[in-house]
Amino acid sequence: MENNFVMDLFSILLRWVHVVAGIMWIGLLYWFNFINAPFQGKIEGDTKKAVAVEMFPRTLYWFRWGAMYTWVTGLLMLLTTFYMGGLMFDMDGGWGLPSFVGLAVVFLGFFVYDWLYKGPLSKNDMIATAISAVLVAGALWIFEGWAGWSYRGYVIHLGAMFGTFMMMNVWMVIWPAQKKIIPAIKAGEAPDAALLARAGMRSKHNTYMSVPLVWTMLNAHSTTVGADSRYILWGVVLVGWFIVSLMYKKSAKVEGM
Repeated sequence: MENNFVMDLFSILLRWVHVVAGIMWIGLLYWFNFINAPFQGKIEGDTKKAVAVEMFPRTLYWFRWGAMYTWVTGLLMLLTTFYMGGLMFDMDGGWGLPSFVGLAVVFLGFFVYDWLYKGPLSKNDMIATAISAVLVAGALWIFEGWAGWSYRGYVIHLGAMFGTFMMMNVWMVIWPAQKKIIPAIKAGEAPDAALLARAGMRSKHNTYMSVPLVWTMLNAHSTTVGADSRYILWGVVLVGWFIVSLMYKKSAKVEGM
């Protein structure tokens, strides 16, 4: 009885920290993309420098640590709820090669994504989106069609894959770029245009991944909506991407007073 109380308390605290950190992270992600990005085009000179030097370091502190705490607590919840809690597999699934390949896709797939988007793929949004959609469908086939993960298992692991890509974008691309961009602005120099473009692109990718990620967090607690086919989840991802595209278009039209 005491052991159950301790595990329940641990689970509740994990979820609490996960949600609060996620609100911090995703809230700032949306602020950067839908508010700050259009705003930056309206300011210049000393105002632009003050924003970059005084506000961005503070914002990026909460942004990157929100990402890290969200990811770590999410990983711990996967460990306790799915890997140790018996929710990972359907009747014919198990911890064989397909499952380990699936986990490699979730936690190491970022390096394939990073390689793809450092090349020509980054210059053509339509082709990049089409290839990304195919790769998401392939990941879902590995999770459910090959590894035999349960409905809840493959839904939450698609979210974990997006969350891992997003966290690594923050820590391996966006933050390292900003550590060079901000000092350049402080010194009155023009920041490296390639760094600006790369950090901006990955921040945009994170925004696109965030909307289907939230769906997976919610839908992993259901066994009905989308349970008939993994391709319903794939369709939700595409709808999520479309929603974000509309949000970008709207953000460019919102004016100050």
